[in-house]
Amino acid sequence: MADIKPFRAIRPGKGLEQRIAALPYDVYSREEARREVEREPLSFLRIDRAETQLSDDVDIYADEVYEKAHDLLWEMVEKGDLARERTECYYVYELVMNGRPQTGIAACAAVDDYLHQVIKKHENTREDKELDRIRHVDCCRAQTGPIFLAYRAHPVISEETEKAMEKEALYDFRADDGVIHRVWRIEEAGAIERIRKAFHEIGDIYIADGHHRCASAVKVSLKRREANPGYTGKEEFNYFLSVLFPDDQLLIMDYNRVVKDLNGMGREEFLERISHSFRVEKMGKEPYRPDRKGRFGMCLEDGWYRLEAIGEEDMGRDGEECRGNAGQDAEGRCAAYPEKELDVSVLQDRLFAPVLGIQDPKTDKRIDFVGGIRGLKELERRVHTDAAAAFSMFPTSIEELFAVADAGRLMPPKSTWFEPKLRSGLFIHEI
Repeated sequence: MADIKPFRAIRPGKGLEQRIAALPYDVYSREEARREVEREPLSFLRIDRAETQLSDDVDIYADEVYEKAHDLLWEMVEKGDLARERTECYYVYELVMNGRPQTGIAACAAVDDYLHQVIKKHENTREDKELDRIRHVDCCRAQTGPIFLAYRAHPVISEETEKAMEKEALYDFRADDGVIHRVWRIEEAGAIERIRKAFHEIGDIYIADGHHRCASAVKVSLKRREANPGYTGKEEFNYFLSVLFPDDQLLIMDYNRVVKDLNGMGREEFLERISHSFRVEKMGKEPYRPDRKGRFGMCLEDGWYRLEAIGEEDMGRDGEECRGNAGQDAEGRCAAYPEKELDVSVLQDRLFAPVLGIQDPKTDKRIDFVGGIRGLKELERRVHTDAAAAFSMFPTSIEELFAVADAGRLMPPKSTWFEPKLRSGLFIHEI
């Protein structure tokens, strides 16, 4: 039973939403962040990356950075640039990219659901990245960046979402990157009750993106529980800011790979080596985008190739658990180790590790990752500048992500690229 509750958002004053809304803090370098807030002084990035308001010699993790973020946030509230909602609400949040809408519910999810694995993760987090957001949330007394959650679609939530969207939108603007953002408020008691009950019925919720922000919010909650002798479990710090999307709304893009060298091999030797695990077909000069699972594009200096994995039925861990026995689920997938059937795992286990000697893609400097939003031409550019080969992927499906999380397993690094990105600053959760 998932506890997804309405909340009193702090949100932009009417007419300021486009100026305040910002891409997530971690998509910018320090210099990029500084340029962005110089371009738009009201951008919420100046709070999420408050070092932009200080001199370059200040360490980005210095205490004064987090104190500056606190001061900037509450100055905006005091001035009225940001205002508290009058009552607890859900919000419908629609993003439209290239004509494709994606609609979710902005709400607060329960920390206890994360601790009890009702909210399921699929990747580990790094302590240094957690610590940064822990300090930011704790010092600001607010969660400023929503966690991107997913769930299996429920008809009641879909119905209430559609009803809310028949009204006038609170916000409706096109961001600089062309993505349209629209927000509607759900404040009627009956609608709120129906939505909350429906989420209870769903049960499992999945982190799609934002594992570090989520883990940080949970640790702030645990810290405050311990420090609060009158703890009741109802405090706002027991919940974290989220936008929840049904699985039928989500777009996962390809997350492509680039390798710096061929491990000492020439092109012909390399092609011969990979032919033991893949059927290799020369495709020509035009970029090749895989059209189904088990196929990969490969760009070398002489053009594009199509790779097709040989013996996909043997993709289970060590080739044993998933060969036509109880280790398979109803769809024939490996139930014990579903992450081994992901295309990113197939490429890693059959090509990168045995042929190129890239054993750990998280740490090996010879491999790089390119989000699908940048297109296949970026892969070609890399091959003609600083790389020996690039690989285009068929996107991981949301069903595969759910299967990995349900099995309590972890996705390989850089398995999913979600677009469009949620904006920070449209909803803030005071704790």
